[in-house]
Formats: sequence, C-alpha cells, structure tokens
Amino acid sequence: MKKIMLLGSGELGRELTISLKRLGCTVVACDRYENAPAMQVADQALVFDMLDEAQLRAHVQDTDPDFVVPEIEAINTQVLLDLEKTRTIVPSARAVDLTMNRDRIRDRAAEIGLPTAKYTYAESLDELLKSYRDMKLRTVVKPVMSSSGKGQSTVEADDEPSAQAAWHHAVENMRGDRPKVIIEEFIDFDYEITLLTIRQKNGETVFCPVLRHEQVDGDFKLSEQGTFDMGALEAKAQDMARRITDDLQGYGLFGVEFFVRGQEVIFSELSPRPHDTGLLTLYTQNLSEFDLHARAILNLPISDITLLRSGACHTINATQAADSYHIENMDKVEAMPQVEAMHFNKPTAYPNRRLGLVFAPDVATAKLARGKIAITYS
Repeated sequence: MKKIMLLGSGELGRELTISLKRLGCTVVACDRYENAPAMQVADQALVFDMLDEAQLRAHVQDTDPDFVVPEIEAINTQVLLDLEKTRTIVPSARAVDLTMNRDRIRDRAAEIGLPTAKYTYAESLDELLKSYRDMKLRTVVKPVMSSSGKGQSTVEADDEPSAQAAWHHAVENMRGDRPKVIIEEFIDFDYEITLLTIRQKNGETVFCPVLRHEQVDGDFKLSEQGTFDMGALEAKAQDMARRITDDLQGYGLFGVEFFVRGQEVIFSELSPRPHDTGLLTLYTQNLSEFDLHARAILNLPISDITLLRSGACHTINATQAADSYHIENMDKVEAMPQVEAMHFNKPTAYPNRRLGLVFAPDVATAKLARGKIAITYS
C-alpha cells in the first residue's frame, strides 16, 4: 500500500484522493485550512502553511510518504527540489518548480521553440509602466505565482491609471512572496483549450480528447469536450504538449493550455497536475483525469482513454463572503435529463470561490442548469 502526501486539498485533490484510494493507497491530505474537500475523504489531514520551509520539511519527514503530490501553487518549491534526492515528487520537482512560477515556465516554453504571446516581467510599478508603454498593446497583467485568475487584469493600450491598478491588484492577490508580474500581449484568440497530457514511466505519452474552455477574469467558468472538432490543429497541440512535458520530465498528468487563433496554436500555461477544466472528464470519459493521474503515479498501465459521451460543465461560484452557505435547487438540476450537480463541500464562501459545478450534455444545457442554482449565505 503506497502512502501519498497530497499538498493541497481542494476539489481537485478530493477527486484525486478518491481515485488513489480506489487503487489501495493511503492519502494524507494537507492544506492551510481545516476540513478542506480532500480532507473529508482522506486517511489523515494536516493543516499548515506549505510555503513555510520548516513546516513543510518537518511534515514530510514525519509523514514519510512514498509520493509527494502537489495539488496547488502555494508551496515552497525549493523544499521539493531538495527532497527529490530521497523522495518521489509528482510529476517531478523541476516540473513543479517551473510551473509554479509563470515566468520560468513561459521562458522555458519559448526556449524550446513553442510559440507564445509577447511578454516581459516587472518587479516594481515603475518597471511595469515602462514595459507597458514600450509594448503599446492591449495587455494582460498577472502575478508570476497565482492560480484561477487571481490577481489578473486586462489593460487597454494608453491607459496608465489602469496599468497602475493592475500592478496593485496583482501584488495584493499573488500567491507566495514574489512581488513580480508578467505583462503579456492580449491574444485575440478564437478559443482556448486544455490538452490533458499523461506521461507514463513505461509507456508512451497519451492524451485526453481536447477540452475547450471559457474564462472570466482569468478564472475557468465553463468547459466542453466532444462537442467540437479542431481538425489537424489537435495534432499540432499534442506535439507541442509532448515537447514541453518531455522537457519537464516526470510521470503524471499535465494540463497544458493553448490559445487557438485561426490556424495558430499558441502556448499559454501548464499545470503539472489535474486541471480544473478537466473536472468534466468525471462525466465524459471512461477514466477521469484523476484516475489517469493516479495510474501514472503508481506506474499502472493505461490501456485506453475513451470518450463515453460529449458534455459540458459550468462552475457554481460564490458571490459574497460567508462562514456558511447552502446551494439551493440541486433537486431541480438533478431532475433535468443527463444533468448532474456536484457540491465541493468547502467550509466557507468568499467572492468568486468555486463551490460546485453542473454537468450536462452540451453548453446550452449546462448554462440552463447553472441558472437554476441559487446560493444562500449565513
């Protein structure tokens, strides 16, 4: 029986814990707050700040896991790099370190020849304003260390007050302790995709059918799979995803994001773990992204990835802060044919926090189902 130390215990961690436990693993779920979703189904829970070097080292030593599996960005990655001499870090400490910091993974993608948006960095407001003036473009400003769109702003050309506000928004909402932002060209794309890419220790790299997703202020709201056809562009995305994940090394599932504009596929970001847009695979595939990550971690063969049905999912987000809340009308959603609702069971709410989602056969039905949901706060 393998022991897994899961660093981050949100909704993605919960589903991964379930997949790992089905395969006989013991899971120790860690996060900065109590009763996180994965903790509710894990064998053991630890509450501590994973950015704190001493705490992270001590808990890894005490837990003595076979695998350390990061699920969030707010982790002291230097500790993971040091620990990899004696521990297995999933997918690898280098992959986690590079991808936890947008500047490093963006630089690496450009170095190996993947097309990216024009970009630069700033470590002060003055640096940001200079770069913004020089680019003379509509830009996106975001922290180099964050997730789910936190701290991200879009700034029009020739709007310095908004650029100043974007700096403060990024720094105030970043994760970690790096006051550094990326300023990148706004890509006027046709759509965005996530390509779930699985590196295996004793097998070839395999892919899930591509997911198309929509974001609002950098945060995922809707994804769909099996409802569209990219044609030859999907193979182009697969080649690019294989190149960047082969460079990162390690074994497990990566969520590789791209912009698609005309016949161009442009690298956006990469997550070395199950991706939020891939929650849809719980509804559409024979093996979810969590099942696939678990099998790659444990070096179990992946015989096939089959799309059982097309589908779409839409997130349920909080609109205010509250110590408790209730998601209403799930019965009405469940009464709709081929529609399912999922409650993440997070203990508290705050504005835009993902509290659940709905699955449906297509985008229109997913939006209709989401419209039936109401949230009450107390």
